[in-house]
Amino acid sequence: MAVTLAQETLMHAVYFAPRGRKRLLNLGYQLSQRYLSPLDKLIGFIGDAGSGKSLLIKGMFPGLELTNDDEGINVRPLPLLKNIDRGFFTSYTYHVDIRFEMAFTQIHVLADAIKQAIAQDKRVVVEHFDLIYPYLDMNAEILIGIGEEVIVTRPKIFGPKPQDIADIVYKTIRYRRMAHSAEDITCKILEYDYGFTHPQMHGDVRHGFVLTFNVRPQVDLYELEARVKQYIDEGIEISYLDDNHIQIGNGDIYHCTGSRNHVRNASEIENFRLVKEYIYDPISKTYSLVGLVGEDTKNNMEVLR
Repeated sequence: MAVTLAQETLMHAVYFAPRGRKRLLNLGYQLSQRYLSPLDKLIGFIGDAGSGKSLLIKGMFPGLELTNDDEGINVRPLPLLKNIDRGFFTSYTYHVDIRFEMAFTQIHVLADAIKQAIAQDKRVVVEHFDLIYPYLDMNAEILIGIGEEVIVTRPKIFGPKPQDIADIVYKTIRYRRMAHSAEDITCKILEYDYGFTHPQMHGDVRHGFVLTFNVRPQVDLYELEARVKQYIDEGIEISYLDDNHIQIGNGDIYHCTGSRNHVRNASEIENFRLVKEYIYDPISKTYSLVGLVGEDTKNNMEVLR
């Protein structure tokens, strides 16, 4: 199969990094259809722990055995190194988490294994690619960074370099964690105090979140904002329980499929506010509630208009 024009001419594509297992898997599948070529041999992922790299990889490469991921899977011996002494590779696609493997294997050994696999026409999917890049003498054919946004790029001779992507995603992941935590606190209050069990849809804006309802909530947004801010001011702890639940405070267990992507304490949520109107979509006939975090800029609202 030939590389498509979209792949050949791609400079970079940017997507909101969704929160939740299904949305990340679905985005990974979409990225594979749009940007991945069967000829690609070296695919690099960059992002902090808990950002969703593993789910994105599972969406892009269904059935790929991840050697170490957010669910605690730890495959030993590392398949990429298993037959390296024999000089051959039994599989076509390999996965390696560089940050994790550096605790067990010298980084130059990992780099040599990646280069040997590629030389034998194998594919290697590398998490924390920015750490191994200085030892490879080659860039990835496709680089994917995940922070507040998912950045997809096909590096050319002049870049971008992996560190360029890392500088962006490691800086912006904090906004995604703040927004996600504020979103779950807001949903908890809507459910427990106002009886709105689940929004029809969860969405994203820059430095924020969108909750969409079929029926306009009869909830005063100033009052709702004050209740969320009370959690923030009190410094309520937000704890990971499992892949589908978090604990808010000392006892409230709340369903969340992006449970690793939170601040640890609500006090870390900066400048939370709600847009003081429900935004109506006449096509879908839905009402959206918008929450924002971080610095207050016109760009936030411009995304909505």
